[in-house]
Amino acid sequence: MKNEKIKWHIYRICLLFFIFCFCLLLNKAEANNLSVSNVSIGSVSLGQVTAAVQFDISWDNSWRTSTNYDAAWVFIKYSTNSGISWNHGTLKAAGTNPAGFSRGSGTLLDIIVPLDKKGAFLQRSANGSGSVSTSSIQFVWDYGADGVISTSTVRVKVYAIEMVYIPAGAFYAGSGGSETSAFYTYPTTTNAYLISSENAINVGATSGYLYYPSSTSGGDQAGPIPVDFPKGYAAFYMMKYETSQGQYADFLNTITSAQASTRYPAQNNNYRHTISGTYPNYSASRPDRACNYLSWADLCAYADWAALRPFTELEFEKAVRGPSVPTPNEYAWGNTTIAQALAISGTEDGTETITTTGANCVYGSATFTGGDAGQGPLRSGIFATGSSTRITSGASYYGVMELSGNLWERPVTTGNSTGRAFTGLHGDGKLDGSGNANVTYWPQTDAIGAGYRGGNWNNDATYARASDRYYAASTYAYRIYNFGGRAVRTSP
Repeated sequence: MKNEKIKWHIYRICLLFFIFCFCLLLNKAEANNLSVSNVSIGSVSLGQVTAAVQFDISWDNSWRTSTNYDAAWVFIKYSTNSGISWNHGTLKAAGTNPAGFSRGSGTLLDIIVPLDKKGAFLQRSANGSGSVSTSSIQFVWDYGADGVISTSTVRVKVYAIEMVYIPAGAFYAGSGGSETSAFYTYPTTTNAYLISSENAINVGATSGYLYYPSSTSGGDQAGPIPVDFPKGYAAFYMMKYETSQGQYADFLNTITSAQASTRYPAQNNNYRHTISGTYPNYSASRPDRACNYLSWADLCAYADWAALRPFTELEFEKAVRGPSVPTPNEYAWGNTTIAQALAISGTEDGTETITTTGANCVYGSATFTGGDAGQGPLRSGIFATGSSTRITSGASYYGVMELSGNLWERPVTTGNSTGRAFTGLHGDGKLDGSGNANVTYWPQTDAIGAGYRGGNWNNDATYARASDRYYAASTYAYRIYNFGGRAVRTSP
């Protein structure tokens, strides 16, 4: 795997519809060198109340194989009041390469627009690997559907987040190892549970049912897990990286001042957290670093704003393991070999690496030498190099990074009734007035229904094991130094 760099780009276009003049306001952030550039407004149809949004896109280390592929989730935010507030743009049509959309020129990409039309996936149309570079991609924005009138002066931002496609298929939950409260097939704790559909799953002390040992915060051992609860069998896209500090700062700058006052962690210089400033000019001095101090409410707000959703703990195990037969006590990279990161090379500008021989995980309260030193998270993808393997880079079966270590992942739990009520609805890009997600059946700001998986920089290696459920149903609503997370979207 190539060296991974976590950044993303934001571009702003000011458009006066009738005059068709625009000015470019440039702001910057990336994800694995994911870059959107040369944004412009093309044709405006007053009859169709649509506007073409055109841009170039590129990113490194892309792939498509017969197994899976990476993608960029691209969406639009717009403002009709000179940037005082921002709204989520709706695209004109759903489907693959819809009419009026253009795939541009360069690396051939497919444009996949979900039914809710809140964004689109851009992904390779054929098997291949290497850098993506495509110019003159065109989306059709349905500004009429968003209530924008043709005489409005509108600013538009285009965002892109790198994702990994997790294909449909059966997988095992649990490894058959000694992890705390891990899933197994009752009555033998060494037999992982095969999930072979999205049908309801029976839970309990009955032969053949899904079960797990009792623990303080592993869950209530009850069920069933309803048919609407996302189980990981169906295909979905997962953010390749944990939410970065740069991404979160940009999120803060495009919600309202009142919403941002609720969502701002205010933890600059604590445990390698670097977001500071005031609305609407928050920034992160280390934008590529995974963002800690995210509460469950913060993470849900970010997911809703991006029209994504939380993932479930079953989807977590699918993303880790894929269809492989589990190795007892395995980490996200598929075996039990783990080495702690201790030393950072150079300035932490997004090109830094770990110089500790064999290191592939952030855990165990290490105090780093080099770089910015201290204790806390590193940038996601930091273990991947031009010669690294899945094991040495710390990647999951499908190429998702840091599912073991760095920061706690925050999935929806199967371990209580609130979590089991989750149906996998996506965010719509809109928060409530206080800056909270407002999506039906998502666990609320009290975090009941959410838990932790995958370990973090502060705890020992046992918590980083892929099937460990020690805190799977633990409720903690506050911000803390080792909380982070990412989001997903069900495949269209």
